[in-house]
Amino acid sequence: MTTDQQTAAGTPGSPAEASADREALRAAGAELVSVASRLSRLGLSPGSSGNASVRVGERIVATPTGSEMGGLDPAALSQLDLEGALVAGPRTTKEFPLHRALYRRDPSARAVVHLHSASAAAVSCLAPWSELSAIAPISPYFVMRVGQTPLIPYADPGDPAQADDVEALPIPFRAVLLQNHGSLVVGPDLASAAEIAIELEEACRLWLLVRDRDAHHLSHDDAARLADRYGSIWSR
Repeated sequence: MTTDQQTAAGTPGSPAEASADREALRAAGAELVSVASRLSRLGLSPGSSGNASVRVGERIVATPTGSEMGGLDPAALSQLDLEGALVAGPRTTKEFPLHRALYRRDPSARAVVHLHSASAAAVSCLAPWSELSAIAPISPYFVMRVGQTPLIPYADPGDPAQADDVEALPIPFRAVLLQNHGSLVVGPDLASAAEIAIELEEACRLWLLVRDRDAHHLSHDDAARLADRYGSIWSR
């Protein structure tokens, strides 16, 4: 291949590669605006609460500080490197350390969604069902789509110590509840992370309805079998 052919194909640092990177970031920003708007329409991010991010190569596109999920501007999103340094756009949410912790914990992760949705926030105020999960395996869909959801001890919003707790958690998960705060979800893409967050909110709503009753739960073996079959996580 000639030098001209290599440049056209997009060698590192070439104009073609830079253009492709810009287009990937633009597309990620547009998806972030769309997904955040959907979560807002569902009533899962009241006011300026909640935040989300998506990883594109060595960059992370994230919601800015003080922004409303239902009113994001695709031209005014935050861009950061993998260490959290601002590269372009406005300052990002103070809760970005939680996002960075999840990307560090799982290099294959491509999206993070954090919500202050009512049912998840309510369940986060309760004693957890077990050390494994704040919620019992009350439905197959919770197990299949979310899986075990540990409760992370309280810290003030934006406290890096809580991000350290998330990153160091010794059990695998797709989602956690932050005590007296809300939900935090990681996924292979933004659409998947949003769906996990939505399913978790529904599971929390059901848990609030049945937790004080003589409700039937799936057994650990049932939950682990379902998780294995559907690629979720439930430790035996």
